[in-house]
Amino acid sequence: MKFNTKVIHGGQEHDAAYGAVMPPIYQTSTYAQTTPGGHKGYEYSRTHNPTRNALENAFASIENGTYGLAFGSGLAAIDAVIKLLKPGDEVVSTNDLYGGSFRLFTKIFQDFGIKFHFIGMEEASNIEAYINTNTKLIWVETPTNPMMNIIDVKTVSAIAKKHSILLAVDNTFATPYLQQPLDLGADIVMHSATKYLGGHSDVVMGALVVKNKELADRLYFIQNASGAVCGPQDSFLVLRGIKTLHIRMQRHCENGKAVANFLANHPKIEKVYWPGFENHPNHDIAKSQMKDFGGMISFTTKGNNMKESIKIVESLKIFTLAESLGGVESLSGHPASMTHASIPKKEREKTGVVDSLIRLSVGIEDIEDLIADLEQALE
Repeated sequence: MKFNTKVIHGGQEHDAAYGAVMPPIYQTSTYAQTTPGGHKGYEYSRTHNPTRNALENAFASIENGTYGLAFGSGLAAIDAVIKLLKPGDEVVSTNDLYGGSFRLFTKIFQDFGIKFHFIGMEEASNIEAYINTNTKLIWVETPTNPMMNIIDVKTVSAIAKKHSILLAVDNTFATPYLQQPLDLGADIVMHSATKYLGGHSDVVMGALVVKNKELADRLYFIQNASGAVCGPQDSFLVLRGIKTLHIRMQRHCENGKAVANFLANHPKIEKVYWPGFENHPNHDIAKSQMKDFGGMISFTTKGNNMKESIKIVESLKIFTLAESLGGVESLSGHPASMTHASIPKKEREKTGVVDSLIRLSVGIEDIEDLIADLEQALE
């Protein structure tokens, strides 16, 4: 089954009771039993829910995985992965990553005795210097948030396998339409399903996908024991969103390319970060492991003036100034004061997140309107 068919049919079955094409919303917390332990596969909705199970099957299908897990948020999904570790274990992580991930790692799990190394992975060989007998996980974002750095998943996977280390890839920016990390050798794929998978800015959710049964069983145990699951209504909404993922991503990519080229040729713009440019570091890797280059773009204005950048995002009319990304509508953000504010300024600036940086999530509106909006805001 090819991808465009998978997003609609992958892992799905028509409702056994009445033949409903879409999985029904099973808005229930518990299930009747005929005798203690005698049930139809469902006991309590924290553990299993038919609507959530349908979504988890869809997650597994579109990522070419075997087991999918749905959580109450992207951070809850990351939390479950780190709970695979124990005090004394070490993690090698991308240094340019979502501020919430950095906060979870440094403000929560570091206090429980897990050590994190944040490094640039554009040269995958850099990882080797940080691996020792305590290293149990490599955490990768590609493209990274917000600098759009590209990391070679195949090469990192080879390093992880050489040292018997788990490799987890945050695939939120690329989505499985553009990139499938399990096929490139990753052990775990994570998504903030709030973003492109849901696609309509109306739900908060996280996802994990794996192929290995033992690893899946450990994560299912953590999911159930910790209880950070999503509800059936949210599961239904993300299932609905996934069914149009392919056509939305096509337009996100088309519009993203046009916006990136417009910005690159504008006299007020210093630099544009978008992996589709041939002069982007690791462009060839992006080209080899991604189907297209996505709708996420970051850029800086000349002079590195924070006030000017804030004035630009405040002046946009179609691009909404808001947290998040990946919805049908275009969004703008100022990472230093919004999504990455939890990262100390010194650490932010090491990775390029300077005060003038603006991040765009390019939506699926008419491209002429988006360009005109950027033009008037920059003027």
